[in-house]
Amino acid sequence: MFPGNESEKPILRNVIQDLKDKNNITGRTIHVADKGLNCSQNIAFSRQHGDGYLFSKSVKGLPETEKTWVLLDQDFKEMRDSNGTLLYRYKSCIDKFPYDVEFEGTKKTIMLTEKRLLTYNPTLAAKKKYEINRMVEKAKSMTASQAKRNEYGETGKYVNFTDKKGEKACVTINQDAIDKDLGFAGFNLLVTSEIEMPDVEIYQVYHNLWRIEESFKIMKSDLDARPVFLQKEETIKGHFLICYLTVLLERIFQFKVLENAYSTHDIFRFFKDFTVTKSETK
Repeated sequence: MFPGNESEKPILRNVIQDLKDKNNITGRTIHVADKGLNCSQNIAFSRQHGDGYLFSKSVKGLPETEKTWVLLDQDFKEMRDSNGTLLYRYKSCIDKFPYDVEFEGTKKTIMLTEKRLLTYNPTLAAKKKYEINRMVEKAKSMTASQAKRNEYGETGKYVNFTDKKGEKACVTINQDAIDKDLGFAGFNLLVTSEIEMPDVEIYQVYHNLWRIEESFKIMKSDLDARPVFLQKEETIKGHFLICYLTVLLERIFQFKVLENAYSTHDIFRFFKDFTVTKSETK
């Protein structure tokens, strides 16, 4: 699993392949990432090297036929906690989906069999709707005050601008854009090559991505990985090796020994406060 952004795609692909080549790794890797790494080339890369993938995908960017499937209120299953509170609803489908990839300098369309898992989180939906309505109110306020076009920022997606020969824009609220965003609030789509993986397991694997971000936070805060007050390459590598091994051992202790009963923060606080006293026994 790895985090990243658009500019890191080729770098991450090369790093993964280099690690497999140098360590003679012949096993299968499942690449798990957010929307930033979900592209045709990354998916084709995974398939080409016998690996799999689990990426999230923007619901709003789907073709109309798939959007229709998203909004159909049928075939959903529910996941609830021990108190009966709804955590999320989900449904899935397995089908062939087209991808445009570049091969030997030319673009080709390939069909890949995937499982797509759609989830609806009511807590996320409430949060997104609140954010949308707040932007809409801001857009309405700016429209009433005849704000300039370049002052709208992100709220501009909920506004229609009509320019006439470079004159001041005529502004109206784009209700269609507002309704679409409200309609898709709370939905998330996961795309995976692992068609045999159960839906709930797919959901859990993807939502463990936050642990990677937590690991980086641990190294920067609890382990003081940065800034690095070193100059020689071997000492810098040794410094980070110790940090990585520490996080690895902490994770093993957390999951294998303590069975995830304590948070990382509690464990490191225990480490720092732990003392050993030598005493003489008769």
